[in-house]
Amino acid sequence: MTLYIIVPAAGVGARMNADRPKQYLTLAGEPLMKRTLERLSMAFEGAELVLGLSAADPWFDSSWLDGLRWRRAPGGNSRADTVRQALDALKGCAHEDDLVLVHDVARPCVTVADLLALKAAAQASPDGALLSAPVADTMKRAGEGARVLRTESRERLYHALTPQGFCYGLLSEALYRASEHGNEGITDEASAVEALGRSPQLVPGRRDNIKVTHPEDLALAEAILAAQSTPSTDSRGMT
Repeated sequence: MTLYIIVPAAGVGARMNADRPKQYLTLAGEPLMKRTLERLSMAFEGAELVLGLSAADPWFDSSWLDGLRWRRAPGGNSRADTVRQALDALKGCAHEDDLVLVHDVARPCVTVADLLALKAAAQASPDGALLSAPVADTMKRAGEGARVLRTESRERLYHALTPQGFCYGLLSEALYRASEHGNEGITDEASAVEALGRSPQLVPGRRDNIKVTHPEDLALAEAILAAQSTPSTDSRGMT
């Protein structure tokens, strides 16, 4: 079984209010994208990377991928479209039962231990798997005028993280079905698979696997990387 890793990186990161997409902002002295790819390569030496990039991307530097097996795929109008086009780029070489992991380019703090746990779970589950974390905060449902409508129960409620892993054939079918319906309600790969009536496995992941979305997240991610590099908690998530 071949392992493929898809990293959709065609977004513009509008919420960062920056002069470039967030994946190219500096994080601990290096581009955020490079930090993320370093973590993936630490866990999955020998895997093939498929990077979904905008055709008009002037910031990407292929030297960040030295030593990695990789190919470029065109970015789409949405995350789901970008991942689907990455799967298209693998036609003719990927087999139906090959494992595909999809990881957010803006999650540079994922640990090697979590990456390996997710891979193992995705290989064992016929419906695939995703890293996740139980919801810890009180959840409010908003009504009109951003006023609280009700409090939602946190029982069995999880944050969906990445990577998410599925067999090539299953993920391809799920995203093509979603595309036929305009990707309605598809916010991650698991939701597309769920729409087929399948039930992906939730894999406990570390809460410091944050997604850089807002400007203040960069400082938080830098602090997390620094903490993970200390002897008590390294990038493999070991203590």
